[in-house]
Amino acid sequence: MRSALSDAKVKQAKAGTTAWKITDGGGLFLLVTPSGGKLWRWKYRYQGKAKLMALGQYPDVSLTLARELHRKGRELLATGVDPMAQRKADKLRTREADENSFATVAAKWLEHWRVGKSVRHWGTVSRRLKADILPILGACPIGTIGAPDVVAVAKAIEGRGPTDLPKRSLQYIGQIFRYAIAHGYATRNPASEVKPGDILKSTQTVNQACIDAKELPDLLKAIEVYRGTQMTRLAFKLMALTFVRTAELVGAKWSEFDLAAARWDIPAERMKLKAPHIVPLARQTIEVLESLRLISGDSEYLFPKALSGAARRSRTPSKAADAAAGRSVTMSKNTLLEGLDRMGYKGRMTGHGFRSLASTILNEHDFDEAHIELQLAHMKRNKVAAAYNHAKYLRQRTVMMQWWADFLEQTQRGVKVLPFRSLVG
Repeated sequence: MRSALSDAKVKQAKAGTTAWKITDGGGLFLLVTPSGGKLWRWKYRYQGKAKLMALGQYPDVSLTLARELHRKGRELLATGVDPMAQRKADKLRTREADENSFATVAAKWLEHWRVGKSVRHWGTVSRRLKADILPILGACPIGTIGAPDVVAVAKAIEGRGPTDLPKRSLQYIGQIFRYAIAHGYATRNPASEVKPGDILKSTQTVNQACIDAKELPDLLKAIEVYRGTQMTRLAFKLMALTFVRTAELVGAKWSEFDLAAARWDIPAERMKLKAPHIVPLARQTIEVLESLRLISGDSEYLFPKALSGAARRSRTPSKAADAAAGRSVTMSKNTLLEGLDRMGYKGRMTGHGFRSLASTILNEHDFDEAHIELQLAHMKRNKVAAAYNHAKYLRQRTVMMQWWADFLEQTQRGVKVLPFRSLVG
């Protein structure tokens, strides 16, 4: 077979008033269109019928590549297979594989699972899937994935350091496979065949860092003179006064507060145990909220995420874009942790530490354990919990929260506080 084309001829071929072609031999030719396009075509016969197969466009497909595609097509034709029909079948199989890939099913599961979840939580899970799981399993047809593949994901994550992410990755994969089975994409769940303890190194449980109660006066004074942003300082004060979880604090919306009624109603979807929670607001807490309102402006959140310098200059709102991308639109939990580090409490105190301090001190001052546990949202989850009344002991908890606010205020000033029971007789 004589080859008539060269790289120079292909490159120099000029468009005319009508389409024209330059042959290369064996039915392969370059079609030059009036618009200047250069298209590779192969003319062949199959079972007595003329066929014309597109091989791509120059320069995306070079002369060398076009000849290679032409060669493979001729080899296939020699075996009695129509190259165009084979290419169509290959594309169909590829499309079916893509539709049943782990990545495609995971995306469908994520959309199903996200209903009722916070933007922050959905964004976290989405990022973990993209960073840790999809690079390994994403392209695999979900029905071909076995337990060793699942183990490979967990071990790869574990290799980066001791965290809870390997165990969580197994949980996410298991949920995706349960969804896949329910919707006919798979028939078995390989994640259920593996237990974390079988493949992951055991990690020692580390309690959340918390200072001793006798160190509380110094911490409260450090918060009062905190040199960071005013918003962060007020976040610390609210954390101390309400001892809610950090995520519940930074995600708080003004619509959840009724300052006239002195209460904060946190909806179930923002609570760890998915039950609504009431926080009675002491006088000092309301004062902090009124100060915070002046800072947060017209934001729906108490602690909106600070805009970057570029965003402030352009005055382009980014909240909708952040929410759509699963990014947080509020202050990060790390902001509080970094603030504690700046105050000299690195490794000694965390956001959770405020809850531990409140629990310890309130118990020491003879408050009812049931009232404390309810205010900490430590509900026992059993059959009876279905009828849990989130307003239970609200009057007693309101008294307790005002005592706690007074205690913090007096502790900061160095005033000795009497036990609760001695105040009520």
